[in-house]
Amino acid sequence: MPRLFAALDLARSDGRYSRLLRTLARAKLLVLDDWGPEALTGEQQRDLLEIVEDRYDAGSLLITSQVPVENWYAMIGSLPTLADAILDRVVHNAYRISLTGESLRKTRHTQADT
Repeated sequence: MPRLFAALDLARSDGRYSRLLRTLARAKLLVLDDWGPEALTGEQQRDLLEIVEDRYDAGSLLITSQVPVENWYAMIGSLPTLADAILDRVVHNAYRISLTGESLRKTRHTQADT
């Protein structure tokens, strides 16, 4: 997600912000990889709200995170109204898959050592 926010910052500064948001809204599937673990800034919260609002009932959103779902509210940041709005749109009609066990990276690394 850091790259997404960097791209949005750059697009905002060079006048492509609206075009980038439209591009993200048109994607059939938008993957937000590595959600968290840092809290979002106010600007990032507003950007994320724009993205999830544009995608609501229009396209799929896949979020991967190592942060437990119960910590997402605090992770979104200090603006509780935006956190409520973002999570309401994200969790409505959502399917949640929680994985357990060892990391595949760790498993692959261990297998390579033997």
